[in-house]
Amino acid sequence: MKIQPSTLALAILFQFLSITAFSQKTAALNSLLDKNTEFIFPQTPDKISKALHTGTVFYEDANEEKYAKWITESGLELYSSLGKNNAINEMFFEIPDDKILIVGGLPYNLTLNKTTLEDAKVKFKKYGAKAKKLSADSEFPEGSELIFKSGKHYSTLFFNDKNLLKSLRITTELIDPAAN
Repeated sequence: MKIQPSTLALAILFQFLSITAFSQKTAALNSLLDKNTEFIFPQTPDKISKALHTGTVFYEDANEEKYAKWITESGLELYSSLGKNNAINEMFFEIPDDKILIVGGLPYNLTLNKTTLEDAKVKFKKYGAKAKKLSADSEFPEGSELIFKSGKHYSTLFFNDKNLLKSLRITTELIDPAAN
């Protein structure tokens, strides 16, 4: 059986595209994490921008609360509310819904779109992590959330209906789901 040159070229092209489209990216957060890979608080927008090699987008919500947002080269989005003197004491990590990315290098060595609920339950058992199913009208319908406290911060991990990590939120207090 002889393969046509155009068929071979197309096969190689599709192979290359599939490898690059689904390869894992790294969040480049190393200088913002401590030796236990926990996010270091407090931070400033300038320190985060420098570490991520990207600019800060400042904005306000409907209640005139101030926020900062960073979009990294890997496609990861980080955002946080701003405290007194623009201090950052909490952080949210997400990938937009329209992007199919696997991003590692997050706090606690987590990887968005790869870490599973079962992996996280085992990893955070020492913190007394509690998992619960999310409702059909939540941000991740029929998914799950895993909550634990480490030091002064609560970490909430959100998983989709396939039990893959979609969002990580590190906050000083638990956020009421009705607030979103």
